[in-house]
Amino acid sequence: MALVDDLERRLVPVPEPVDEAGAQTWTFTLRDDAMCHPSASSEAYALTSADVVFSLQKAANPETSGSAGEYTGMTFEAVDPATVKVTVETPLSSTLFLPKFANYQGGYIVCQQAYEALGEGFAANPAGTGPFVFSAYTPQTSVELVANDDYFRGAPLLGGVEVRYMPDTTSRELALQSGELDAAAGLAEASWVERINSEGNLTADVFGVGEAVFLNLDITNEYLDDPLVRQAITLAVNRDEHLALYGSPVAEIIYSVVPESLLPGGLTREEVEAAGLPVDQDIEQAQALMEEAGFADGFSIELVTSEMAAYRANYEVLQAELAEIGIEVELSVVDHATMHSQIREGVNPIVVYAAYRPTADSYLNRFFASDSIIITGAAPDANFARYTGVDDLITQGRAELDPATQAEIWKDANLQILTDYVAVPLHYQNQVYARAQGVDYGHELVSVLALYPGIDETTSVTR
Repeated sequence: MALVDDLERRLVPVPEPVDEAGAQTWTFTLRDDAMCHPSASSEAYALTSADVVFSLQKAANPETSGSAGEYTGMTFEAVDPATVKVTVETPLSSTLFLPKFANYQGGYIVCQQAYEALGEGFAANPAGTGPFVFSAYTPQTSVELVANDDYFRGAPLLGGVEVRYMPDTTSRELALQSGELDAAAGLAEASWVERINSEGNLTADVFGVGEAVFLNLDITNEYLDDPLVRQAITLAVNRDEHLALYGSPVAEIIYSVVPESLLPGGLTREEVEAAGLPVDQDIEQAQALMEEAGFADGFSIELVTSEMAAYRANYEVLQAELAEIGIEVELSVVDHATMHSQIREGVNPIVVYAAYRPTADSYLNRFFASDSIIITGAAPDANFARYTGVDDLITQGRAELDPATQAEIWKDANLQILTDYVAVPLHYQNQVYARAQGVDYGHELVSVLALYPGIDETTSVTR
């Protein structure tokens, strides 16, 4: 239960001026009342700067973290038990530093004593500082938590929480209707949300963070290495058809990979149109481009998709769209983990990807930087397009300290990606959950680092 959410509440950053060596320092002062939970092999104790530094060093180590790249150039120091100093080799704007530091995937603060005492067992017996303490874990079935009466913001209203693993949406809905469950993940469809809300005994919540869904076009593929073909594919796509899979407000159209309505540095429809770039489907023009590229009779490609609806449905719509311009797609369905493994091996010339990243820099760096090119990059990640065209803008944007100027640089990078036809933004998808009428989360559901409703000390259930 290592908690970035709590990190943001108990640490107050104070950036210092850039020093003579060009480095930037951020100082964080810890709360004095955050207690690490006891674990199977360790006692409860007050969280200190040693825990924070240990956690950040772990996050910055590529051998222990998939997000190590976000901490490149950062060093961490425990000044005293209540103070952490972070030195950034290359200064960063607050827009960029804070989300990188409290990273969406990697910046978790863990209790060092419990982590070291439990070793590999920590994953199945975690200890954190939150309102609920780990109690039991049954693989593929459930996790049980009990109230932490010593929680620093007060004892929880709930005595505990049981989280069950139920992959089938229908089963979850039936369990909600019967009162077996109080809240559950829903179906990412506007029609489902409307139906749940009309039944009277349940409420459907739609909230961020929204995950951007976009196509990545491999510019090294034997067909897609021609910009005319990539432009034809872009023109074959109908964003409204992809949006119809989910409907508003579950999903909303985006016009750049960085979602403009969620993050600085994204593009509006008007900005894309002003640059002379296409935003609407045009099958006739797409067919003309295919003919100009020498593919009047089209060609065939093979793609794999996850069985998950967010992927499979978008691939199936794309399959129908590309058929209209002579591109035959042979689509194979595999499990989600296998898809992720195979697309990183380069099997898909077109990759549908759904992702939330906390900054434009993170989207650009992980999906479009040279170092992130799958297989051959210096730090292979998710550059499925194998694109190298915005490295300078990524570097320039990262170095800019004025947030407004920085956002304009990120917009330029997004425009270049569209100009080179290496990505086709589709929409972002919000999170959908349903709850019984007696459930009060105790706070507004807004975009947070978790992709589910936060259950904290203010959450209550009335039966």
